[in-house]
Amino acid sequence: MSGARIEEKLFQNRYLVDAGRPHIKVRAHAVPSPALRALVHACPANCYSETDTGAVEVATDGCMECGTCRVLTQATGEIEWSYPRGGFGVLYKFG
Repeated sequence: MSGARIEEKLFQNRYLVDAGRPHIKVRAHAVPSPALRALVHACPANCYSETDTGAVEVATDGCMECGTCRVLTQATGEIEWSYPRGGFGVLYKFG
């Protein structure tokens, strides 16, 4: 798979959704900080998006649990992050 695009490699992974129990939540905010807004572009799984009103929201389906969002928003505390329950979340496929 040499030379494959990142999207093609990510497609090999599977994600088991824990319906109704997201492991990441964006705390309510009137105006997102620059750190939270940066996640729209920094998240490698493209889980964050900006709404029409300028708020930032997260869709955890496909999250790689890399911790980028935890690091970027550590000082602001704008997200709640925990590991998914056992058996849920990303299932990496190697090879």
